[in-house]
Amino acid sequence: MTILGSLDTKSFLPWIDRHAAKLGLEQRISHADQARIELILAGPIELIDAMEMGCSLGPINVWVEDIQRAEAVDDTV
Repeated sequence: MTILGSLDTKSFLPWIDRHAAKLGLEQRISHADQARIELILAGPIELIDAMEMGCSLGPINVWVEDIQRAEAVDDTV
């Protein structure tokens, strides 16, 4: 999952960790900067859908413009 926008990584990355844990998803951040976060997720598709929805709403201090999803070539989390 690639999250694009105006992203405050200091608050958004811990938020992503907590949200993924609440959903029971395995996750790994492969890239993070103020404009893009690349996130690798493993778990049931319905929970990954919920993670996408949660990230699109995110914390109040981030502005998510787009979320792109693709199947991982290497699904090692």
